[in-house]
Amino acid sequence: MLGAVLLMAGLVPARAEISPGDLTLTVTPELNGNASPFSREMVLLHIRGVYRQAILLEEVIQPSLANFSWTQLGRDTWSKTRLPDGQVAVAFDRTIAIFPHHPGDFTIDPFIHRLTINEGGARKVVDVPSEPVSLPVATWTKPVGGPDVKEPWWLPARDVTITDSWSPDPETVKIGETTRRIVTLEAQGLVAEGLPPRPVMRTRGVLTFAGPVTRETIITPTGPVARATYQWDVRPAVTEIVPLEAITIAWFDTVSRTLREAEIPARQIGGGLPDRDEDAKPIAPASPIAVAAAAIGAFGLGLALIGFGIPRRWQSLRLDRATGRELTRHARAGDAKAFRAALEPVFQREPELTRSWRSTPMIADALAALDATLYGRTDTTPPDLTLLAGILSKPVRVAHGPAEPSVRLAELDGRAQPR
Repeated sequence: MLGAVLLMAGLVPARAEISPGDLTLTVTPELNGNASPFSREMVLLHIRGVYRQAILLEEVIQPSLANFSWTQLGRDTWSKTRLPDGQVAVAFDRTIAIFPHHPGDFTIDPFIHRLTINEGGARKVVDVPSEPVSLPVATWTKPVGGPDVKEPWWLPARDVTITDSWSPDPETVKIGETTRRIVTLEAQGLVAEGLPPRPVMRTRGVLTFAGPVTRETIITPTGPVARATYQWDVRPAVTEIVPLEAITIAWFDTVSRTLREAEIPARQIGGGLPDRDEDAKPIAPASPIAVAAAAIGAFGLGLALIGFGIPRRWQSLRLDRATGRELTRHARAGDAKAFRAALEPVFQREPELTRSWRSTPMIADALAALDATLYGRTDTTPPDLTLLAGILSKPVRVAHGPAEPSVRLAELDGRAQPR
């Protein structure tokens, strides 16, 4: 930091004396939605100093912030700036995220930037204070939610996202087998301590074993991002399919100033078939009569194939039920971005199903319209997501195997083949 200050000092000519306005320090709060914050809601403080004098050393003296928690967002920055009168000055910038503890009318005391400057060939220490900042913190008056109630958990954030993953797929596990669920909750404008505890996931017919919870705070220039990862091991205890209900997490949108909900999606546990005793029995040797009958049958089948060609075989492909439900949920919410994100893994793991969709004009046109709407073409009419989700969830028949007679049988059927 000292090297940066000395480097920037060389960009500003030394002045013989300090004039009014040569050294200024301002603190500007950034309020979400230009509204008074609630308790534990993030407010950004932008601290900016503009100095016409060359700076040799510097130190920021911060007020106590007794009624707030706070964290600095990254390192201080120094840059060169040009003033309205055309002169060059040094600019200092620091951003702090503060979180009020409770409602009230608060005043943020001055920050002080202690500068060492060169005045007339001699070093001089100057304290540059900012003006006090008034910051009222509002009281929650809505009938539900708010910072002071225990349920639901108070989660003020700019945005909340949830990622849900299972290994293996919960619909494929059999009784006694275990699948691991990992849910990642991410909230913008919050530190990790502000995220809720692990949700309760419990239902009849399923054994759940809660794993560790990990939390981290990621510092970004626009504010902290809090991330929590919850983990469970899930084991079906009955042979029946067990529905696991969705879990909703309430949060307060600090941008729109409204209560919203994020959802850990519902899933189906079990459905895998138990092993059958017959599968483990050794295969009995076939009798000579059965072998002879099979040979005759095979010969007859060969004649039929020679006479009529090899029939085309068909396979039915279908979108898995969990993804189908996810598409329907995003379609009902009108969330085209989440709809497209849910399709991306299908494109990667189901190439045959994807090719079938792309070869169907109506589906291909709808997918193209979806991509064009999301990625830059504002003049494109977005597709009907509910209709598209229904179409994509329907089974698709895909042909396998040749439809024409094999070339190796050509000489047997007496027809000359082109060479």
